[in-house]
Amino acid sequence: MDAGLYILLSLIVLWLLYKQFVPVKGLRTLAPEQFQSESKGNKVIDVREIHEYKRGHIKGAVNVPLSQLQQRLGDIPKDRTIYLYCQSGMRSKQAAKLLGRNGYADVAHLRGGMMAWSGPTQK
Repeated sequence: MDAGLYILLSLIVLWLLYKQFVPVKGLRTLAPEQFQSESKGNKVIDVREIHEYKRGHIKGAVNVPLSQLQQRLGDIPKDRTIYLYCQSGMRSKQAAKLLGRNGYADVAHLRGGMMAWSGPTQK
């Protein structure tokens, strides 16, 4: 391959990495302790797939997998803070982007996802 193709591939990879890790405008990233205290009594959404949710989830969370989120926006109120989490924090960030594009102004997610969670869980 010539150098131009390598440069182009490198730029594409860098752009994809940037898009994956760039902060989401308006998204609050909460430490597990903050997430636990702020989310009590609010809408908490687990965006993992159903088989992950069934293995254990944050008490009181509802499961809306990222793969179904676009179709289920009607189930999510726009007038309340929405608290999101996943396994590591990446899918909840993607979910926050989707919600932001659809008019949700107050969204927070759990930094580190379930891997960082030490609070109560249920199956």
